[in-house]
Amino acid sequence: MKTVRVVLGSLAVVWLGLNLPARSPQVLAQGKDEPAQKLVGVWEVTKSAGDLPVGATLEFTKDGKLKAVLKVDDQEIKIEGTYKVEKDKIAVKVKIGEETVEETVTIKKLTNTELEVEDKEAKVTSFVKKKQA
Repeated sequence: MKTVRVVLGSLAVVWLGLNLPARSPQVLAQGKDEPAQKLVGVWEVTKSAGDLPVGATLEFTKDGKLKAVLKVDDQEIKIEGTYKVEKDKIAVKVKIGEETVEETVTIKKLTNTELEVEDKEAKVTSFVKKKQA
């Protein structure tokens, strides 16, 4: 159970730390497609330098809801929360047990199919879009 709490806490920190870089070339290249629109859908972790395991999925919905699914010790864990995109920043808020965790991360790359985020400790996590929400 302690391992689950550590992973869940780390997941929250990784996603709540979604600080988008101040208008990176990848974000600017999006043109009229706003980051909030491109973010909507289901994303699967393909590379992780943080605590979010490869294979975990995150779903961002149009109405600002976030759903995460990950496996820890052969258990599937589901976490729900909310997110908000402001300019080039994503603020995430999830509840883990009785604790509410809020974070921000930096988007290093965001296309229609790829997402790279960097947490406040400069750890980069890469995702591939599985499907539109």
